[in-house]
Amino acid sequence: MQADFILLLSRLILGIYFLFNGYNHFRNLGPLSQYAQSKNVPYPKFAVIITGFLLLIGGLTILVGKYIEIGVVALTLFFLPVSFVMHNFWAVQDPQMRMLEMVNFMKNLALWAAILALLFIPQPWPWSFLR
Repeated sequence: MQADFILLLSRLILGIYFLFNGYNHFRNLGPLSQYAQSKNVPYPKFAVIITGFLLLIGGLTILVGKYIEIGVVALTLFFLPVSFVMHNFWAVQDPQMRMLEMVNFMKNLALWAAILALLFIPQPWPWSFLR
């Protein structure tokens, strides 16, 4: 029972984290599009919208504990390109910006590894909202 509660708490924290960040993509569409444009992302506004949806899908599946595979695919489609294109610290000259990009790159890889691990938790998950 304690493990079930810890899994639920972890799902809530992780799911809300991704939902908040997905919402943030729409709330700050202009500035995020400009940032994506500065990284030479083609169709930056469209890219921010698509990545926002990927974050929302991933967060929702983790939160409700259903369709986890779809959520992991959505988050993988988010993390891999975003990490290597937006946080390419190896191409940044300014030491402070390089450090910031490296931290974000490593954070993204760690989060991606965590969501991949979700695939190995037997389903249905306890306290899933959709069974």
